[in-house]
Amino acid sequence: MSETATRRIVYLSGTRADFGLMQSTLQRIAATPGLAVQVAVTGTHLSKAHGETITEIRASGLPVCAEIPVDVSTRTPRTMSLAIAEVLRGMTELLDRERPDVLLLLGDRGEMLAGAVAALHLGVPCVHVHGGELSGTVDEPVRHAISKLAAYHFVATAGSRERLLRMGEAEPRIFVTGAPGLDGLAELGNMSREECARALGLTGTGPFVLALFHPVVQQAGEARTQTLALIEALGRLALPVVWLEPNADAGSLEILAALDESPLPPGSKRLRHVARPLYASALRHCAVLAGNSSSGIIEAASFGTPVVNIGDRQRLRERNPNVTDAPPEAQAMETALRAAVAHGRWPCENLWGDGHAGERIAQLLATLPLQPGLLEKINSY
Repeated sequence: MSETATRRIVYLSGTRADFGLMQSTLQRIAATPGLAVQVAVTGTHLSKAHGETITEIRASGLPVCAEIPVDVSTRTPRTMSLAIAEVLRGMTELLDRERPDVLLLLGDRGEMLAGAVAALHLGVPCVHVHGGELSGTVDEPVRHAISKLAAYHFVATAGSRERLLRMGEAEPRIFVTGAPGLDGLAELGNMSREECARALGLTGTGPFVLALFHPVVQQAGEARTQTLALIEALGRLALPVVWLEPNADAGSLEILAALDESPLPPGSKRLRHVARPLYASALRHCAVLAGNSSSGIIEAASFGTPVVNIGDRQRLRERNPNVTDAPPEAQAMETALRAAVAHGRWPCENLWGDGHAGERIAQLLATLPLQPGLLEKINSY
């Protein structure tokens, strides 16, 4: 492409979570001279049972260039693997048709891996956001595989940069941008406590717990038992709980079954989906976040919210002092939850970024060289 041509970016999105983290960055890219962005949509975005959140993408003003349906209802390891194949097929067709200048990917999910494989084979440079992180579980090897397929890396922390260097990625290809999910987070979560509680369906003005517990794919058979233990711990804590239903990974049906059979504390609410502004406000106002979402590791610290991180899903991630780890056992979780609530808010300091990642990402996408040899990667050692 010529230096004056518009660079066409495609972002691949498979869940409400990844789009919420990237929305402000994508809008900034769209507003940057010389850049144009479209969104390829797959996964739970296309599922009515998960809120059909493609409507939120369209409402953001970002154009959708493809819809790639996959099975998100069966929720088994087999269907997760087959979904990667379907996204690989769909992204191959999209990239062959559209021929964008860059494919932009976030994180560690299977659909992102499929996009990276398709992009490499079709000669489209892939830019990976949030690479180089440690977490454990199935996310870990998938994330690193995407990094090895990517041409450039926009990482959240200096530690992530160092890990990519040790993986053999070339130093000039790695940029510390911070986590895009922190951009505009304070403004996004600006509902008052009363407005937030009303929107969540809570009554009263007392403290509440925000719970978001996803399955660990390799522990899918234990998801029901782990969920019941968390419900037991929350019952002993005796605060109202706002429980957001899990993603569509293997084991999520077992989590939903446990919620069906064991009641939450009085005054609690179980919600399938909330829009990101309401989620950010709930994260700001809750007494504690309980579960294993990356938002507890990355975003909660910007509000000083105490977090009890449960089990293995995020066990190796860099964390701020507001995070306490607990095994998925009722007594251990109850102890950690009580201590977190008693401690209260933490200083609003966050090692994951300063809230300006989108500016850096847009500028890099507008200026980084995209020469033909970019895809001819070799390890730096």
